[in-house]
Amino acid sequence: MALKRIGDVLIQAKVINQKQLSDALKKQEKDERLGETIVRLQYASEMQVLKALEDSTGVQRVALMNFTIDENVLKLVEESFCRRNIMIPLRIEGNRLMFATSDPLDFAVTEELRLMTGYRPKMFSAPKNEINSQIEKYYGFTRTLEALGVKQNVSVDEITEEEDDFSDTPMVNLVNQILTSAVFQRASDIHIDPLDDKIVIRYRVDGVLDTVREFPLKILHQMISRIKVMSGMDITETRVPQDGRIQTAIQQKNIDLRISTLPTVRGEKVVMRILDISGGANHLDSIGLTKKEEKIVREMISKPNGIVLVSGPTGSGKTTTLYACLEELNKPNVNIVTVENPVELKMEGVNQVQVETDVNLTFANALRSILRQDPNIIMVGEIRDVETAEIAIRASLTGHLVLSTIHTNDAVKTVTRLIDMDIEPFLIASSLAGVISQRLVRKLCTECSYDDEPTPTEVIMFKKQGIDIDHVKRAKGCPSCNYKGYAGRVGIFEVLPISEQMRKLIAEKATIDKLEKEAEKAGIQDILTSGLKKIQEGVTTLEEVMKVAEE
Repeated sequence: MALKRIGDVLIQAKVINQKQLSDALKKQEKDERLGETIVRLQYASEMQVLKALEDSTGVQRVALMNFTIDENVLKLVEESFCRRNIMIPLRIEGNRLMFATSDPLDFAVTEELRLMTGYRPKMFSAPKNEINSQIEKYYGFTRTLEALGVKQNVSVDEITEEEDDFSDTPMVNLVNQILTSAVFQRASDIHIDPLDDKIVIRYRVDGVLDTVREFPLKILHQMISRIKVMSGMDITETRVPQDGRIQTAIQQKNIDLRISTLPTVRGEKVVMRILDISGGANHLDSIGLTKKEEKIVREMISKPNGIVLVSGPTGSGKTTTLYACLEELNKPNVNIVTVENPVELKMEGVNQVQVETDVNLTFANALRSILRQDPNIIMVGEIRDVETAEIAIRASLTGHLVLSTIHTNDAVKTVTRLIDMDIEPFLIASSLAGVISQRLVRKLCTECSYDDEPTPTEVIMFKKQGIDIDHVKRAKGCPSCNYKGYAGRVGIFEVLPISEQMRKLIAEKATIDKLEKEAEKAGIQDILTSGLKKIQEGVTTLEEVMKVAEE
C-alpha cells in the first residue's frame, strides 16, 4: 500500500486547496517539512494539520503539557535524534516504546527507533512547539545535573565530598527548570522534601501530590539557598521557618510564588504555592454549579446589601468562586474593594488590597479603612476571627454587599460557626443573604472515559439519595491525562439561600437539627447529592466524591 503524502491528506480533509499546495511546494525551504511550510504561509494552523493527519492515519494526539515523561526512557534516545526528528520518547509499556512526533507520516523515524532501542515503537502526535519545549525541559534537567557534577543513577555512597564545589549557574538553571516543569503540569504546589539519602520533588496537580523527581541529598543546601535568594529570605538562618515571595514570568504566564520553609530533622523543607496571576477569572457558569444553583447564587449577589459566605476546607476552590462572583458584579457603576491574603488574581476595575501583617494591615484594619472609601461591594478574603466577622456583618447591615469565605463543613454549620464566634443571632439573621458550601473533585478524562455498569455499592448509594442510575463513566488512563484517568477539577456545591423562615429560626437560636430540617424542607441539595449528580452526568466517580463528601 502506497504511503499517503501530507499534501494529499490536507486536500482530502479540505484544510487547503490545490493552489495553496502548489504554492507551498514552491516556497518550501531547505530542511523544512511541507506541513511547517503550510503553517508558516498561514494556509492552515498547526492544530488543523495535526487533526487532519490524526483522522487520516489513526495516530492519537497527546497533550504533552499534561504529560509526565518517564525519564528512564530518555536514556534510550539521544537528544540530538529527538531535535533532528522533532520527536520525544514518552514511556515504555511492555515491549512498546511510546513516542510523540510532529509528523505522523514520518514512518522512517519509527523504524529507526525500533533498530536503535529494540522496542516496538507506538506513535502519538503533538504540536512541534510542545515537543521542543518538552525536549528542553527533560533533556535540560540531565544537562543541568551533569553541570552540577551529579551523575544520573549514581548511588549516594559514590558521591564524594570533592564534588560538592558547584558553580551557581547550574543551580539557577535547576531551580528554574523545577518551576517551569511545575507550571507545565498545572501544579498548584511544589514540595521539596529532604529524606535520609535524597531530596524528593513533588507536585500537587488537581489536588493530588505526586513524586516527579529525586536528587542527591548533597545539593539540598545549595538548592534551598538559591530559593531563599530568589524570595528575599535570610540564607544564613536555617533554624526557624521563613516566608517569602517570588514574582516571575514562566511560559508567557505571570506567576506569583508564595514560599514557605520549615526546619526538619533532615534539613529544611520548602513548599512553593503557585498562583497564575495572568489568567482571567472564571465565570459562574463554568465552576460546576447547576442551572438552578447558578440562578440562586445570582439572586444572592444581586442584592444591594447583605453578606454572602463561601464555606469549605482549605483548597476547596472558595476563592475561585468569590472571583467568579466579582466577575459577575464588576461593572463601571459600582465601587468594588477587596482585602485579600494574598491577592491571587488581579482584576481590572477592582480595588484590591493585600494584607501586610508587618505593618499591622490585617483583615479587620483594612476593612475599617475600606468602609471610608464609599464601597458598594466588599470582598474579604477570609473571616478568621471575631473582629473581622463583626465588622463584615455590620458593613452588610449598613448598605454594603459583602462577600467572604469561612472554614466550615457545610452551609448550615456556617450559621452555628458565626454564633460560636459570639456574633448575636439577630445580627446573623438580619445580614446573611446566603451560604455556598463547596468541595472540588477531579474530572474524568474525556479522551479515555467509557461507559460501565455501576457496582452494587454505587447502586445502593444512588438509591439512598433517590437517584436512578443504569451506567457510570470510568477512565482507563491515556497519554492525554498522564495515565491518571482524570484531568482538571470541578466544584460540587450546597447552595443555601436564607429564607424568611430560616431567618426566624436563626434569630430564635434554633438547634442545628432544626436548621438542617428547614434546609431539607426547602429542597436544598447537599454536597453528597451534588456529587452523585456529577457522577450521573459522567463528570467524575464515586471514589472522588466520597473523598470530600460526608454521607
